[in-house]
Amino acid sequence: MGLGFLTLVGVTEKDSTRDATSKFENPILNKLDAHTSRLGSKQIDLIGLEKSASSPAAFQDLGEAVATVAKASQSSSVAVALSSHDNESKLSSASVIVSGVVLGLFEDCRYKSESKKPSLSSVDIIGFGTGPELENKLKYAEDVSYGVIFGRELINPPANVLTPAVLADEAAKVASTYSDVFSANILNEEQCRELKMGSYLAVAAASAKANPPFFIHLVYRLPSALLEPNFGGYNIKVGPGSSIKLMKFDMGGSAAILGTAKAIGEIKRPGVEVHFIVAVCENMISGTGMRHGDVITASNEKTIELNKTTTQMLKVV
Repeated sequence: MGLGFLTLVGVTEKDSTRDATSKFENPILNKLDAHTSRLGSKQIDLIGLEKSASSPAAFQDLGEAVATVAKASQSSSVAVALSSHDNESKLSSASVIVSGVVLGLFEDCRYKSESKKPSLSSVDIIGFGTGPELENKLKYAEDVSYGVIFGRELINPPANVLTPAVLADEAAKVASTYSDVFSANILNEEQCRELKMGSYLAVAAASAKANPPFFIHLVYRLPSALLEPNFGGYNIKVGPGSSIKLMKFDMGGSAAILGTAKAIGEIKRPGVEVHFIVAVCENMISGTGMRHGDVITASNEKTIELNKTTTQMLKVV
């Protein structure tokens, strides 16, 4: 049976020290210890912060630990507090904890026959204050985290599921969802050919019939925004460490770009214009694919002419 409510407290090594009577020197932990003793059971988990208490990575780890404990206990509500923290970093630490919780709860269940959905429905951040500034910080952390999750969801599918056409469709959905700030221009193979994108189309040549390429250009632009710019072969090696089965991750750069686009669409940062460029295509091997030597540079042409001349001279001799 899962717990209905769970309280978790981030504790540094310094906070966990005890006095000669085995009581916590930290007043908060001392009260918690006394309370749990009266209850006769451990109702409060103490999660240690291994890194410096002022490190963003420490708060990120705490948030992920909160998600792990919540999933394991199937808790519906969680309260998070710190036994001590720097008052000046309250806002930042709270937003990083939230980011850790959101990312820690994420589990891609699309390709699993059985999976348990997290029962966690609410997280209370205690002791970090209230007000619009904190709310904005937490909303920003949440938006960025869901952008990261979107990128992970794009990376996870195998290449026969996430084809160039599917990725182009996902980009179009981002632009449609945030149509007030995004516009999309997605070029097909013929349009790319008209623009003489020869190098790009050469990479896609081996699979252009089955999975044609798409050139994605998303533009984030607010009214009166100022201009400001942002940018993923084929592993035929065998043996240990070749990672051939993980080549689907080769499009991680594209996933990161679209995940960033989704986050920016939510945040709607003023005063900037952002262009997202993703050249999507398969990089396969076939008789129609580009080979080494197919592209001849000026220096290569001179070498070929010289070799021909040399051959002719040898024939004469």
